[in-house]
Parts: sequence; C-alpha cells; structure tokens
Amino acid sequence: MSSTLSEQINDIGIEDVQAPKHFRVIKRGGDVAEFDTAKISVAVTKAFLAVEGDNAATSSRLREQVRELTQQIVSAFSRRMPDGGTLHIEDIQDQVELALMRSGEHKVARAYVLYREEHARQRASRAQGIDKPHPTINVTQPDGSRQPLDLGRIEVLVTEACRGLENVEIKRVVDESLKNLYDGVTAEGVATALMMTARMLVEKEPNYTFVTARLLQDNLRREALSFLEVADEATYGEMEALYKPAFQAYIARGIEFEQLDPKLAEFDLERLGDALNHERDSQFTYLGLQTLYDRYFLHREGVRYELPQVMFMRVAMGLSLNEANRNDSAIEFYELLSSFDYMASTPTLFNAGTVRSQLSSCYLTTVPDALDGIYGAIRDNAMLSKWAGGLGNDWTPVRALGSYIKGTNGKSQGVVPFLKVVNDTAVAVNQGGKRKGAVCAYLESWHLDIEEFLELRKNTGDDRRRTHDMNTANWIPDLFMKRVIEDQEWTLFSPADTPDLHDLYGAAFEKRFAEYEEMTRTGQLKLFKRVKAKDLWRKMLTMLFETGHPWITFKDPCNLRSPQRHTGVVHSSNLCTEITLNTSVDEIAVCNLGSVNLAVHIVDGKLDSEKLGRTVRTAVRMLDNVIDINYYAVPQAKRSNFRHRPVGLGLMGFQDALYKQGIAYASEQAVTFADRSMEEISYHAIKASSDLAAERGCYESYEGSLWSQGVLPIDSLEMLVEERGEQYIQVNRDQTMDWTSLRETVKTQGMRNSNVMAIAPTATISNICGVSQSIEPTYQNLYVKSNLSGEFTVINQHMVNDFKEAGLWDEVMVNDMKYFDGSVQGIDRVPDELKARYATAFEVEPKWIVEAASRRQKWIDQAQSLNLYIAGVSGKKLDTTYKMAWALGLKTTYYLRAQASSRVEKSTLKGTDGKLTGVKVPQAEAAPSAPSPQAEAPLGSAPPLACSIDDPDCEACQ
Repeated sequence: MSSTLSEQINDIGIEDVQAPKHFRVIKRGGDVAEFDTAKISVAVTKAFLAVEGDNAATSSRLREQVRELTQQIVSAFSRRMPDGGTLHIEDIQDQVELALMRSGEHKVARAYVLYREEHARQRASRAQGIDKPHPTINVTQPDGSRQPLDLGRIEVLVTEACRGLENVEIKRVVDESLKNLYDGVTAEGVATALMMTARMLVEKEPNYTFVTARLLQDNLRREALSFLEVADEATYGEMEALYKPAFQAYIARGIEFEQLDPKLAEFDLERLGDALNHERDSQFTYLGLQTLYDRYFLHREGVRYELPQVMFMRVAMGLSLNEANRNDSAIEFYELLSSFDYMASTPTLFNAGTVRSQLSSCYLTTVPDALDGIYGAIRDNAMLSKWAGGLGNDWTPVRALGSYIKGTNGKSQGVVPFLKVVNDTAVAVNQGGKRKGAVCAYLESWHLDIEEFLELRKNTGDDRRRTHDMNTANWIPDLFMKRVIEDQEWTLFSPADTPDLHDLYGAAFEKRFAEYEEMTRTGQLKLFKRVKAKDLWRKMLTMLFETGHPWITFKDPCNLRSPQRHTGVVHSSNLCTEITLNTSVDEIAVCNLGSVNLAVHIVDGKLDSEKLGRTVRTAVRMLDNVIDINYYAVPQAKRSNFRHRPVGLGLMGFQDALYKQGIAYASEQAVTFADRSMEEISYHAIKASSDLAAERGCYESYEGSLWSQGVLPIDSLEMLVEERGEQYIQVNRDQTMDWTSLRETVKTQGMRNSNVMAIAPTATISNICGVSQSIEPTYQNLYVKSNLSGEFTVINQHMVNDFKEAGLWDEVMVNDMKYFDGSVQGIDRVPDELKARYATAFEVEPKWIVEAASRRQKWIDQAQSLNLYIAGVSGKKLDTTYKMAWALGLKTTYYLRAQASSRVEKSTLKGTDGKLTGVKVPQAEAAPSAPSPQAEAPLGSAPPLACSIDDPDCEACQ
C-alpha cells in the first residue's frame, strides 16, 4: 500500500470503525488471519478513486462515504455472527459489492467488480506461470483452451531481440504489436504481430531485420521444442540450457523417422550438445532465417523440428562420418558453418547427415549421338535432378537437322526436338520437391543447328521448338571470336561429319576446322552452311538481350587452362557456368561447392590473412569429405568423382568486403582487392589440397596433370596467351605470394583434388549469411526482395551507417531513395564520395565487373558465375563488353542483366491516407530485356520490388 493511499485512509478515519470481536479470515491459499477492517476501507477507497479520480481523495464526502460503508459491512457480519467466527475472503468481497450497490453507487460497484475480476485473472495467470497478464486479451492454445496474454514474456522476447542492437526501441515494438492483437489470438498470431511490427521498421533502421529474425525464432522454438517434447516454448536466454536436450532428442527422432543417418547416434552427443552456441542464433537477418525455415530445416508432417544450430551440427556431423576423430571434426566444421565464416552449398545443407546424402551441386554430361544414348542422358538428368543437382548438358555430338541416319536411311530432326523433351523433364522432376529442376544445354558455335538453338527461348514461333524453362549457352571456340574481330566467314557443320571438332581446341582445332572448310570447297562435305561470323555473333547478342539466352561461354580458355587436359576435354560448363570439368559418354562430371564469406574476414579495415587461411584449410577438407560420403544417383557420376575428386571453393560477400574497407566497386582499388583476395584464397586452397594429398593420397588421375608438372593456375595463363596469340589477349600477371615454394610442395606431395576453386552464384546461402551474393555489386540500396519465402525489405546497412555518420539519414532520405529506385545518384545532398561507394549494379560500368573477374580468373582452376549488368543497352555496348570478357581471359559469363536507356518517370503525390504514394507516368516504352531486373513497382510507401535475381525459384540461384 502506497504512503499516499495510507494517508488518505488515515484521513478517512477508519480507526472510528470498530472491528468485530473473535472474527478470523480464511485466505484463498488456506491460511487464516485476523479480520482487518482497514483492508475493507482500502478496497472501497480504490473503487471510488477508480471512478472519481485522485481529486476525490481530498473530498470530505468520500471520507464519510467510506466510513459509513465500512461500518455497514462490519455491522452486517456482526449481526450474522454475533459470537464471532471464520469468514472466507470471497464472502467479505461479496458484502463490499452488495453494500456499494445498496448505497446507489452503481459505477463504483462496477469498478469494484472489475477490480475483483482482474485480480482473479492475475491469480489464475500466476497459477499458469504468467506473472504479468494482459487485462483483456486471451491467447488460444493449440488444444483450444485460453489463457491470458503474457505481457511479461512479450517484454522479455522483445528485450532479448533488441539486445546489443543500436537505434531500436523495445517499447515501440511492444506497443505497436499490442495494437494488432485481439482477444482469442493464437500463439502464432502473437509471434506474427511482433515480427510484422519489427519488419515494418527495417527501411528506417536496418537493425530491425535482426530484431525480426529473433522474434521469428520464438515461433521456431515453439514448433520444434514442443514436437521434440523438450519444452512448450522458450525464450532466447532459456535456449542456453535447452539446446543440448533438444539436439539429443532431435537425433533420436530423426533416426526414428528414417530421415537421419543412424551413424549420427554413434557420435558423442553429450560433447556435441555442449558445443552448440545458442548466441549464434542472433546473427541471422529475417530473410536468412525465414529461408532456412521454409526450405532447409528437416520436417515431419509439416512440422519443422530442426533448429538453426542443430542444423549446422547435423551438417557438420554428416561431413565428419569418415574422419578418424569424428567428434573433433564435427565441432571444427560446426564452428566454421555456424559462425558464417564459410557456408556449404544448398544440396549439402539439405542432405548432409540424412539417409540419402546427395551433397553435390553440379553435374555435367555429354550426350552421345545415338537414340538410346540420348534418352539415357535424359533419364540421368531426371535422376540427378531428383536429388537436388543442377545440370549442364553438352549436346554438340548430336547430329544436325538434315543429317543422314544410316540405320533408317532417313534424315535427322536435329538437336532441338530432344531439347524440348529435356525442358519438360526438368519441369516434371524438380529438385527433391524443394526447388525447380534446372538444366542448361550447351552447343558449340560451329554446329549446324546453332541458329535455331539461339531462338529456343523466344516467345514467338513454333512452341514445339521452344524451351521456355531451360537454360542455354553458347560454347564458343577462340577461332570464332577471331573471325568476328577480323570480319571473316564462319562455317557450320554437322558433328556427324566432323566428330573430332568436339574434342579439339586451341591450335589443333583451328587446323582441323580449316581442313573441314576446305573439304566443303572440294565437295567432300555436302552438309554445311557458310555465314558471316559477325552476323552470327550479332544474332547471339540479340537473342541474349531479348531472351536472356544463350549465355556466352568460351571453350578454349576452359580447356587450355584445365589441370586435367591429359585425361579428356571440357565440353561444357554447368548450370551456373562456374564448373569446367571433363565429360564423356562414360563420365558424368560432378562438383561439390562451398563458399568463403569474404566479408567476415575483413578485420579492422583489412583482409585478415591468417583467419582466411584457417577458414580455407577447413573448408577444403569439408569439400573433400563430400566426395566419399556423397550419394550418387547414377554410376557414371560416382566413377568420375572418385577418379578426379574435383571441388569448387568459392566466395561471397565481395561487395560487403569492399564496403568495410571504404572502397567503391568501380575503382582500381576494388580490382586490386579482387586480385589480392583471390590470390590468397587460391594459395591456401591449393596448399590445403596438397596437404590432404600427403595425409590421404593423391587423386587417381593425378599423374600427367598440370599439377604434377608444377603448373598452377597462374602458370596456365601463359598457355592460353601462347595458343591464342598475344594480340588477342590482355591479362594481368602480377603476384605477391610465395608461389615458387608452393609449386615445389605440390610436386612433392601431389594434390588431393583435380580442381579446387569455382565461384558459384551463392544467392541462397548468401541470404542465409546476410551478405551480398558471390562477387556481385549491390543490386539496389533499398528494395523489396521477393522469393519463395515471401517479400523482404532489404536495405544496405553499410550505407545507412555511413549516412548516419554524415548526418544524412532521415525520413526524407528514405523517401528519396524510394523515388530513385534505391539509388543515391540523383540525391543532391549525398556527397560524391558516398555516391561512388554506393553505386548500384547498373551504375557500375561493366568494364569494372569484367576487369575484377579477369584478375580473379588468373588464380582459379575453374570459372566464375559472372552476371553482367549493363544500363543503356545498345548493340555496340554489348559487343564491346563481351569481346572484352574474351580478351581479358574469362572462361565464362552468366546472365546478362540489361536495363533500357529509356526509363519510366515517377511523380510523388500526397494521397488521402497521408502517405507518399508513387505514381508512374509512362514516358517511353522500355527496351526489351530478359529477365528485367528493373521492373517498375509502386514507390513511396514501400521500397521498389526487385527482380528475381536471387529468387530460389529462378535458375540463377542454384
């Protein structure tokens, strides 16, 4: 009781009211106490004050009323029990309520009734473990029962979600969330209201993405813990104690459900449970965690029973099954994954530790020129796609339209009809039920069907000769590019007549191609077509601009720089153009991917070389383990993978790493950083594979490889220069590390893996880690990302931090950025230095993207998934950009992201809702682009929608 209320009651004069003799009171808990008249006066006073306000406390009328009512109540008990006795507390309260009603104080009586109900509710809540119940909102439980909304728990959840984050407001999230709740809401509804409130604030303060993710975890924990029968729910702090039993229960249930490999039970689960770090749950952005929930966590009958740290430990255990010290290795691998220093590829995250551990990312096949072989290859596609593999098919051997078929004495229909079947197979057999099947068909530029191949993705023409769901890529020999530059003719052949061209490259290809051309002049070859090389090149670029396909990839650098030249030929790349491995009828090439998070290796504004070395060393070991543990859906893949053991270590977060160093993407400093960072990754990766060879033995086909000759990727660059000719290539050869000693190490110890590096798109795993994908420049500084998990406001946190430091971040800046589609270039008050640093993908000239890729390529034994962003597209600009990519030694390119020079004007008006609403005013029809990353979207009250660049439903994000 407060001193103020005590003084008020003393003023009322309750000492004049005599308590009845020999009366005792039974409390609700069963205890017995003396009858206290003062407590009746206090209750009555509170009821009056609730109705009449604090000013009534000074009223003589109130003092008299309280005294009279108290006397009436005491007298009533004295009359009822003149000799005294025992009363229940509820009897006393009933008498108070009755006295107020009889005196005509109906409003006060009502206030007293509500007071009693509230206290009854609080007592019931405390019995249910709720210390701070909401006065009016009840939560509907899964069994249909209702209990008061626990305000205390909500405050704890939001406080924990905001812990350690600047510029976030606990009270704002709580108060705004409560406005969106109603009586009878479900527990999931409460969690959703909290998340939505935090999510709406992301565009003003990026840290709210972490708040939203932490609030989402309340739902995740409730779902998993209750399913595992560990707890009904838990706060972040409680997970410190609950993660271990949850992990142990998860292993048992997963094995029981025949989802997890029974070998996981053989690990020291006590020790591994102790190694789980619940604090790392705080690293996730909302997009990252929602992506894991929707697509990665193991589930049973729609219930996700896997938690984030449990998933990382499951993957780590799955990759440690064959390690001698499997518990030590599992903890080492877990530390790397859970810290986001390195992230395994999506198939590995999906399947490691499960009963069917298909962990590899990419499969490359060559399709033979025989009907049974063609349909055998299509069957292989289906089996590999079923287990979440991305596919690259080499179709060059298949005879062209009009070629003679000896067995039937007929003529071939060419490649295109079979590609239609491949397209439909990819649609029919998706990747494990988790994402669309995805395949890319490659055709060499001398194939007689190349012109029709270029048109496969057009929306016009005979739909039976169109493949709307499949990717396509040109496999271009250097000779073709030379003919384009020199404006010469080019000849198209059927591979049935020129089968050896498929396996030749460099000078040998040029010599044989010239011989076949001579045979067309002498009449020895009847089926051919002569075209101007420039015209075919122009058609390639036109189709690339109009349909997004076929991609431009280069045959000769892929082969001339391949460490495995002695065992075969690289006939194509993969789905995402970063893998360059040999294929044949007997071997399906396989590659296992993972990526270093470059952003977290920038410490105090510079690259932490020691940390990077540790990360790469462990990552290469994890990737090598995949080969032995992997499930192989077809025997040709297993045969190839065990013989050559290729892996593809890549990187992500390149743009974030630049931001952390204050470097603009379009700058010489960025190009130099691309060079130096890739050099370090390459050095450590090659060293790690060589050290593994000393421990485990070399890969089977090592002898005769470039590695065995002491030729490293930086050395193979000279082979390309020599074969192509100095006049056609311009490559930087600078190096800073001790490559001489590494050559000797490799020659002495050998290599465990035929190939070690490849830079994949990483769109989904970079979302998980909350960094920029792969080597991409920032798409936009503020936009809405739409994918299978929903729509997510994404804002460049580095930019916000710099703008805050410069005093530029406010509501006006947010609206300006919405108006300019996430760009800062049109905002006058932004300094030029910040405009340069935060230029978006279409504001970075493609020459910088290509130059940085060229510097990386000299260190990589495979290739890069390199998207090109070109604003103000013209034929000349496309021609220059792709010729530059070839001249700078790139092996492959990926998507063309084209933006028309003609844009849509927008005006900003004040709507009736008081919010800024974007209005689009058509000015000129945009030039065609596929896919179009800059599709206009409503602006003002919401950031612009992004394209599906990083939509997991899109082929770009495998």
